[in-house]
Order: sequence, then structure tokens, then C-alpha cells
Amino acid sequence: MPVASIIGSGVIGAGWAARFLLHGWDVSLYDPDPDTPQKLASVMDNARSSFPKLYPNELPKEGKLTLKNSLSCAVSEASWIQESVPERLPIKFKTLSAIQKSCDPNAIICSSTSGFTPSELHKGLSKPEQILVAHPYNPVYLLPIVELVPSSLISENLIQRAEELLEDISMKPITIRSEVPAHVGDRLMEALWREALWLVKDGVASTKQIDEIITHGFGLRWAQMGLFETFRVAGGENGMEHFLKQFGPYLSAPWSKLTDVPKLDEELISKIVKQSEEQSGNIAISKLEKIRDKNLVRFLLALKDADWAAGQVLNRSKVTD
Repeated sequence: MPVASIIGSGVIGAGWAARFLLHGWDVSLYDPDPDTPQKLASVMDNARSSFPKLYPNELPKEGKLTLKNSLSCAVSEASWIQESVPERLPIKFKTLSAIQKSCDPNAIICSSTSGFTPSELHKGLSKPEQILVAHPYNPVYLLPIVELVPSSLISENLIQRAEELLEDISMKPITIRSEVPAHVGDRLMEALWREALWLVKDGVASTKQIDEIITHGFGLRWAQMGLFETFRVAGGENGMEHFLKQFGPYLSAPWSKLTDVPKLDEELISKIVKQSEEQSGNIAISKLEKIRDKNLVRFLLALKDADWAAGQVLNRSKVTD
């Protein structure tokens, strides 16, 4: 039975543990936080009630979860090690260094970092060519995408091994060959986030209105077609060329403030918090997570039935073999 080691049991680390366990992997997890068992149990409850619906009667027997008392014990037998500690370089340096001292030299070590590049993580490590970035999206046990980011030190063999292993747990690895802070997905989300902050700050729209424009509009298109394919379709029979010629000139218009950032002062923070609480504050976060997962399963099943976008990943999963 293959063993994955998860270091850190926050939302992302626990999500990784759930995905590996539900694909039949044994998981050794280390986190010194005394609340780890309760936090992990909550994520596992959500994962067990949602993910198997994507593969009825097809998933292997759930793997065994073991909470370890030390990092060295957690990584000693693992072939895949996923670091998911807080997003602070000194903590990551210390953790990755400790992992390398105790793990199998052939194990793949990945960081869940959403912002740091592999080269930043490599500084001071004894064997940097063993470590790359595998950045997932929450909830990890449902969303298949993972940004796999190697540095120039990483061998093609290691990259291929990582891609194949991620595919074995029904994920869609996108290998990004250039190192940039925040990789790709978070840079795109930040661009939208910045403009949304301005719209709230300037009183143009509320948090609820912005979210509803996304959920009831282009967000539905983006779930099955990305940005570029959506715009290509918007160009009609002449496709992307027509779209670019028609709307390209507006890129110079002052429609957005992406090169500027609103100051997150107390006034703006208070405004966003108040509107956000009014929007869904009467619903507990734990309930919102369950609602999110149920809706994601429905979306994914629809795409699975159409064999389109993320649905193709489900249909090609190894658990269906």
C-alpha cells in the first residue's frame, strides 16, 4: 500500500489527506496542533459525503490514516510528501530541511505554497532537486486541478513521476515551466479580487452583487470553458480574431484599476466585513462548506456526463479502470 505523508493539517493539508485516503493510500500526518484530530475529522466528514458520489461503486477501500507524534516518523516511509505548513518562508525552510533529513531520498517532496517559487524554497536545502511545488485549490478532495511547478534543478524524470502520481489520485496536474510568484491561478484570481475591492470601496456594487454577477453569469461559463475559449465563442463564427478586433481597443479604456491597489484601511475592511456578513453571515461556515461541496458535485457530475472540462478528468481517473 503506497504511503503519503502530509505535514500540516490546515484546510489544504487536510484536503490532501482526504484525497489520498479516498484513493486507497495510507496517510501519515504530522501537525503539532492539539486540535488536529477535530479539524481533520471535520474535513474527512465532508470528503466522505461528497467525493464518493463522483465515483459510485468504483473507489478503492479507504486507506489508513495515522497521526504521528513527530515529523521524522511521518515521512520515513512515504513515497509522496506534501508540505502544507503556514505561508512563511522561515517555517517552510525549517520544515523542508527536517523532511529531507528523515525521508526516503527517492521520495517526492511537494509544497502546497500558493505564493513562493520552487527556487525560493530551495535556498539552503541539502537536496533542492527533490522539491517542487504542487499547489492545489480548495477543496482539494473535489477540485482536480493542481499547479505543478518545478525549478530548473528538477529532473524530467521527477516531473513525470509527479504528474503520473497526481493523475493516479484523479487530479489534473498542469506543469508550469516558468517560476513566477503566486504561479498562475492565484495571479488571475488576484486580478479579479483587486477590481472587486475597488468596486466595493467606490460604492459601485456590494459584495453580494459582485458575487451574484459571478455566480449567475460568467462563473457558469468558466466552469466549462476557460477565459480564452469563452471569448473565442463570444466572437461568433469568426472566433477569437473577431473578438480581439472588436473589443481589443477597449483595453486602453479606463475600465479597471488593475495597476492600482485600494488601501485596505479600517474603513474598507469594515465595509467589506459588514456586507459579507449581511450576505451570508446567518449561515455557519461549516454549513456553507457542505453546500459548496454538494453544488460542486452536481457541477462535476454534469461535466462528467458531458465528458467536458473537469468531467474528462473524472472519466479518465484510474479508479474507473
